[in-house]
Amino acid sequence: MTLLTASESKNIYCPSLTEYKRRKTITIHIGDVPMGSDYPIRVQSMTTVDTMDTKGSIDEVIRMVNSGCEYVRITAPSVKEAQNLENIRNGLRKAGVMVPLVADIHFTPNAAELAARIVEKVRINPGNYADRKRFEVIDYTDASYAAELERIREKFIPLIKICKEHGTAMRIGTNHGSLSDRILSRYGDTPLGMVESALEFLRICEEFNYFNIALSMKSSNTQVMVEAYRLLVQRLDEEGLKPYPLHLGVTEAGEAEDGRIKSAVGIGTLLEDGLGDTVRVSLTEAPENEAPVARKLIERYTSRVPHASIEPVSSCPINPFQYSRRDTLEVFNFGGHNVPRVIADYSNINISEYSDLKSIGHFFLPVPDKWAMNDQGADFIYTGKKVSPFMLPNGLKEILDYEQWLEQLDKTNRFPLLTASAWTGLAGSDISAQLNFVKGTIHDFDKAFLISIADCKNVVLLLHTDNLHAMPEMRRFFFELVEKGIKVPVVIQRAYDVNSGDALTLYSATDIGGLLVDGFGDGVLLSPVFDEGDNDKLKAAATYNSIGFGILQAARTRMSKTEYISCPSCGRTLFDLQETTAMIRKHTEHLKGIKIGIMGCIVNGPGEMADADYGYVGMGKDKIALYRGQEVIKRSVTAAKAVDELIELIREDGRWIDPSEVEVLN
Repeated sequence: MTLLTASESKNIYCPSLTEYKRRKTITIHIGDVPMGSDYPIRVQSMTTVDTMDTKGSIDEVIRMVNSGCEYVRITAPSVKEAQNLENIRNGLRKAGVMVPLVADIHFTPNAAELAARIVEKVRINPGNYADRKRFEVIDYTDASYAAELERIREKFIPLIKICKEHGTAMRIGTNHGSLSDRILSRYGDTPLGMVESALEFLRICEEFNYFNIALSMKSSNTQVMVEAYRLLVQRLDEEGLKPYPLHLGVTEAGEAEDGRIKSAVGIGTLLEDGLGDTVRVSLTEAPENEAPVARKLIERYTSRVPHASIEPVSSCPINPFQYSRRDTLEVFNFGGHNVPRVIADYSNINISEYSDLKSIGHFFLPVPDKWAMNDQGADFIYTGKKVSPFMLPNGLKEILDYEQWLEQLDKTNRFPLLTASAWTGLAGSDISAQLNFVKGTIHDFDKAFLISIADCKNVVLLLHTDNLHAMPEMRRFFFELVEKGIKVPVVIQRAYDVNSGDALTLYSATDIGGLLVDGFGDGVLLSPVFDEGDNDKLKAAATYNSIGFGILQAARTRMSKTEYISCPSCGRTLFDLQETTAMIRKHTEHLKGIKIGIMGCIVNGPGEMADADYGYVGMGKDKIALYRGQEVIKRSVTAAKAVDELIELIREDGRWIDPSEVEVLN
């Protein structure tokens, strides 16, 4: 494989693409809990109680600390909330709780300057610290752009001086959805724009020798988020800036399984490459639910070394800063322009006991005597050594181990699975003319094997690994395919214990999602590992199928359901986010592929929901603003009417489907 040297490559963004190494950073001091590569990856979250509710805030912070938070962020939307941070801090210290507090600032430099004298850290958003977003496109000249930077500089310098004087840390936190009009006009809605937005502020900090800084590049779009963090690291190196610690997070990840999957796709992908020094998982749930999820993501890397060796690379053969799906042949319905396929693993489930496949989205309806499927109907079912005893529904294909496949007289919609060594021994005989699955690891798919299948138009590889450093080893194989110009489709297989709790969701989303966001993978096969005595195997099949589709959706590679971009709530929130999200979901979850942003306040909308099709945003007590994209359509709608008005807006666009017209299958 021909590779560039590291000095020639512009695609290196982490210490190693094949060996787990944590990126070396400077240490920053946040109270008595330092952050950086010399310390463990820290866990943090954000309060939801109104900052003016001193007792409520104290009680919530204590619950968060007890759940594992090492830093707690509290919103300070105005001076009065910034002032009350002192009461909250004093109350916590009196209770013996020494957790560092972080003031979250939007739009209000004077609140930031006050908070920096009180708490251990302030977070500013460069998109709105010195700018008011008006969604204007302005053609800046170099001179006018420089003048804007000077205006920002004058507004920002006082905060830097206060932070230096009081030993206060700062997070410069860019959000994809709240880039300033100035940045959007010059760089567009891109990872480059996100990075430049932060660097403008960072350069001013370094001018004043202020380095107690963490950086973040957050987005609700996992592809954009991953690309922006990678680009940030590269740009810091290129400009000779200090290697600042990184705060990782996916904004508005949502709730329950979807929120965990989306968080893991974004955060886990970066952790795999050794990037990240603190993690906040943003769930539309109680804040004390977030820390255990973040901890579960982080703890996976405490024992990652040593791991089985992976052949190193000195260059990344793809552009890691811009999504592009790997170019593949179309084999049956894999690869090419097909969406990634989902394969359900029934090889350890006795399919003879079940005449219904509802666990994987296929339903037999006695009346009208036909099969139907929902939006998460699996594309293939792998039954291993057991053959389905009944005719499978249209649209569902069966994969059998090769020996069982050979015995079948009727091979219609049945396809063989072989090992790499078995495939090599066949020399092209007794195989399917349409589709053959060949299973192996990066070691099984050696040079001789790849030469043998390079021109085959009836082969899909099933890639798995036993390496502790799983995602990078599988990615290393995809790199080799790209380098050699081999366009065979590849299905990603991973196996997880059914009793592993959140780890199942988080680890599978990391391992598979980390490949998908780089354009790798033409299908997903999640295999359940059962313990002796596990009886509810159909429940496991349903869980794994749901997770498979969820990972594809979170990675933006296959949209199979409505997506809710809902913020995790904070002291600015103007309604009950969990209750409202559930209500909106109840009325709209049948609208496949539509993205709905549900934001608690104007700070988190319309900008924070970025690429949502529609937005439901709090703008005052009992007042909701409705958006189409980032354009406000209706203002001051009462909460009681807002969902109906949202439905009417979707209807006006011709995108509404009445639930009665949808075959609801449960």
